[in-house]
Amino acid sequence: MTTDILVVGIGGQGVMTAAEALARAAIAAGLQATKTEVTGMSQRGGVVCSQVRIGRQVEASDVQAGHAHLLIAFEAAEGLRWCHYLEPGGRALLDQWRAVPPIVSSGEFAYPEDPVKEMRALGANVLELDARGVAMQIGDARLANSVMLGAASESLPFDAQLLRDEVLLRFGKSAALAESNARAFDAGRRLGSDPNSRPGV
Repeated sequence: MTTDILVVGIGGQGVMTAAEALARAAIAAGLQATKTEVTGMSQRGGVVCSQVRIGRQVEASDVQAGHAHLLIAFEAAEGLRWCHYLEPGGRALLDQWRAVPPIVSSGEFAYPEDPVKEMRALGANVLELDARGVAMQIGDARLANSVMLGAASESLPFDAQLLRDEVLLRFGKSAALAESNARAFDAGRRLGSDPNSRPGV
């Protein structure tokens, strides 16, 4: 039995680092974990997706479409792009922030009008969060990934503190950064367990 997770977003959001934190936290819990980069571009704004599989024994590294238990989307349209990987009724945590690319402004492509509505129509159990808004309240929009990981911690097969420790290890290079990321993670955790609560940052 494995827990299959997709972490998705765009270049520059820390998708790969977030996936690494998930995998390392699972290993710290005594579980096996694999992490696979499905697609990604180094330049800022490119599509990025990482698959994480966690379990007592993980036989393969790839998550099959239709089998993911959890989708963590750092950007709204990317959540929609990858939601076909979710199992029926699978949970999606989605930051409502929209990164509308220049190609949309040119008229060549259209940004989805309501990504969350479309995901729910496809059967996804979506929890929409204003992770970027919470991060900005704390003082830095880049803290949104810590907010999202905090929200995800309530859906993982190990103690949330292990993931919190990994977040601080990877994002807390100074005392000030550690404090900000801890606040962001804890705010996300409250939102993940009670979406109607105020983050109280």
